[in-house]
Parts: sequence; C-alpha cells; structure tokens
Amino acid sequence: MNKFKTLLFLAVFGGIGLWGCDDSSSASSNGPDENAAVDSSSSICKDCDNESSSSTKKIESSDEKDVGTSSDAKTDESSSSKGKETSSSSVKTDDSSSSNKDKSSSSVSSSSSEKQSSSSVGSSSSSVKRSSSSVASSSSFVKQDYTSPNLSYGVFEYEQRKYKYLTVTGKDTNNKAATINVMAENLNVGIMVDGSENQSDNSKVERYCYNNDTTKCLNYGGLYQWAEMMNLPFECNSKSCADSIKPNHQGICPDGWRLLTYNDFYIVVHADGNDAGVKGVRSTPFGGLNYTGYSLIGAGMRLYDDGVSSFIDINEVAYWFFPTEKENKTTWAGVAATIKSIQNFDNGYGPKIDGYPVRCVKID
Repeated sequence: MNKFKTLLFLAVFGGIGLWGCDDSSSASSNGPDENAAVDSSSSICKDCDNESSSSTKKIESSDEKDVGTSSDAKTDESSSSKGKETSSSSVKTDDSSSSNKDKSSSSVSSSSSEKQSSSSVGSSSSSVKRSSSSVASSSSFVKQDYTSPNLSYGVFEYEQRKYKYLTVTGKDTNNKAATINVMAENLNVGIMVDGSENQSDNSKVERYCYNNDTTKCLNYGGLYQWAEMMNLPFECNSKSCADSIKPNHQGICPDGWRLLTYNDFYIVVHADGNDAGVKGVRSTPFGGLNYTGYSLIGAGMRLYDDGVSSFIDINEVAYWFFPTEKENKTTWAGVAATIKSIQNFDNGYGPKIDGYPVRCVKID
C-alpha cells in the first residue's frame, strides 16, 4: 500500500487535475438473494501492490471538466493497470466474505481466467435483457437504507424490487441550471454469476455480488461489466462498440430510464443547497453528509487483474462506469471513483472487464 500512497501523493501534488471537488471538511454471510448499498475507498489500479487479498485500481485520467471544487489529481496508465487511481491517500480494502413504475419525485432541497465468448445477442439501448431472478426474502435479514431520513423520495418498482429516486436541480458542466430524476441506490438486477466468470450469456442479465454473497447485492447492488451494463454483446468488452452507444442509452436500466452520465453526476455534485461538494453526495456511513440525498455508497468492485479475479474495496471506494468508450483503446470505458477518506472524485478510463455498480436517470 506504500506504493499506492506514493502514487497518490505524486498524483495530487503533481498538479495535473482529474475531478477537482469541494473541500469540506453489513451484512455478511450467505443469505437471501437480491437488492443493495454501503461504503468503500481505493483507486482503480492494475499496477498496485496486492494487499489484504485485494488490490487498488488505477484509472487512466480523463480531460473531463472537474466535478468538484477542491484538490486535483492525475493517474497514469500502466501496462498492468486495471482501472483508475483516485487522488490522494492510501486505500484500505475489506475482505469480508462475502425494478419500473414512477410513484413520485421530490427535490433535493425537500426532500477467471476470463474466457471470451463470441456469442451474439440482439440487444439495443432501448431493449433490456430481462432477468428471471426472483426476490428472496428472509425474516432474519434487513436491507440497509442509506438514503437521508430528512428528504422525501419517489419510489419505482423494477424486476420485483423497489428503488428510491429523487429530483436533483443543480448546475451542469456548462454552468447552466439543470434538473434530473436520479436513483438514490444502486441497481440490483440479474442472475448472479461467480466472480471468476465473465458475464458472457447474452440472453440474460447477469451480475456479480461482492464475494459471491447475495446479501451484499441486497445492500450494495450488483456489480456489472461494461458490456453488461450497456446491454450489449459480451464481446463489446474486448472490441469497440462505439456505434452502439446511443443518446439516453438505456442499458440494463428500466424502460423510461437511462444510464448515468458524467454530466448527470456533475449536476448531483453541484446540486442546489449542496455546499459540501463530494461530501454532500455520500451517504453518512460512507464518510458523507448526504445533503443531496444521492446517498453514494462504497460498494467496491469486481477486479480482474493479470488472469485473477477478486473483489476489493467494499466500504472504502465507490466505482462506476459511464456509457462511453476510450478512443483508440477499445477495451477501456469511462470510469469514475471516489475514496471514502478523500473528499473528491476521480474520473477517467478503466478496463471494461471489471465489475462496477450501476445507477439510472429518468428520461424526461
């Protein structure tokens, strides 16, 4: 982890910015099958030291406009890097073993060896592979709620699960007022596959649950490879599918919803009434104040590194994909991350083959 600290130190003080941000400042064991949320801290790094049976991920930096208003960071691409390096401090990883009818909306202020499969699927951004998974219930398991008790949320149902969402008004990347309806918890749909396998069955939605523990999916949501999130054929993880990326790309989101974009997240961070930047976006267990109600949690990730798959960074880092590809690097997609102990966000590009949480935005 010393190596990672050094990388982050150089990144922060090297003066090359990624996402600047505002300066302010479990359920374990096997159990019922489906729904999720929590905290996490680390950076996406394929070339970092492996500690606590986990590894930090390094994300190739992006030229996107800063999302916050504080410190800057740069992450360099490494030949063995699998993700993204978030700016600052070391990352501790946890090794714990480990849905649409609009009801209402409210404003923020109120509120493996990896085997490549060549099977094809007739999927598009407007049609979703539906999962046949059922919701398991258990009187002994209670799903944790990371949303703010001080705000009002709308509720919709998707694949037999209910999700909270809220209306957020803020400034977009052009500094113009914008309003979105965004999920306040991570998506949890699909059939669970083992973390050592790819999500290669194009006929259905597949997901990873942290440490192959379905109770983790209940609290943190599922983890999805880029092509799976996009509802594109599995081979899009290893080749360019840029022509298949649509405006308002639905992916595995419910009908009438689309995948979260960089601009969406910028609006959330710059929401009206949020004077705490990134800290105002995080859930309180994830080192935040949750002024926006977005309730970001540290769900960790499924990492594939040099032929070995693992789950890392639960309760320490939040990672997610954007519906974008990296030009001239077809196996990488837009990625973002934030470490629990650092009050900023980092965005760039990381390997499509990893697994991250998903959130959706309602199409106006």
